[in-house]
Amino acid sequence: MTRKSTPPLSALLFDVDGTLADTERDGHRIAFNAAFAEHGLDWHWDVARYGELLSITGGKERIRHFVSNYLPDYVPPQDFDDLVITLHRSKTAHYARLLEQGNIPLRPGVTRLLQEARDAGLRLAIATTTTPENVTALLRCSLAEDAENWFEIIAAGDIVPHKKPAPDIYDWALQRLNLTAADCMAFEDSENGLRASLAAKLPTLVTVNDYTLDHDFSGACAVISDLGEPGQPANIMAGSLHGDRYVSLDTLIKLHDHA
Repeated sequence: MTRKSTPPLSALLFDVDGTLADTERDGHRIAFNAAFAEHGLDWHWDVARYGELLSITGGKERIRHFVSNYLPDYVPPQDFDDLVITLHRSKTAHYARLLEQGNIPLRPGVTRLLQEARDAGLRLAIATTTTPENVTALLRCSLAEDAENWFEIIAAGDIVPHKKPAPDIYDWALQRLNLTAADCMAFEDSENGLRASLAAKLPTLVTVNDYTLDHDFSGACAVISDLGEPGQPANIMAGSLHGDRYVSLDTLIKLHDHA
């Protein structure tokens, strides 16, 4: 029987937090704590506690989960939903200031790979649960002033009813790209993100971070430390880069063909 040919790789879909940049521990966590202090709350998320909270996708959802599960004596005010929205808006502003100060660089290989993809004419998209403001701030401050325009689609925040691990955000992006999952490859850093991309039937490359080292990445094309650079090889934890030591566009084509 002849093997069905694989569609050519046409687009790359990127998660943001933990994938494009290590934003969680020294970005979002710091910004949440600043927002709590600004509004007179004695809540503080240390590194370990924030790692636990990352099992909940979405910042507003994370605040609600924290209150419900870690603050048994806290009595939410009647306008608690408004407070959550206010805290999250404040956190987004603090996060943007951290970015503007240059405190959150992109992960190894990200800028190089994005430029390779652009030069080759591949289409680029974002699929994330973080807010659009966070995405654009990161792209502008850590990639390039016009980097928002590098991405044809930015699927972010509350534009879909269910966040990762549901596939909704990926399905939304694929619909607007007018592509099938087989035409694309996704990039994730967490188990929930991978569950979302696989549910959307997307071949997925995982780059882990300190918070996700022990996650279950079954089904990923490969699991690596980061994308690597020519003089800085990636550490391969599962799967194969098919002879390559860092992720280039040629590597992605091989991964996509073998998916």
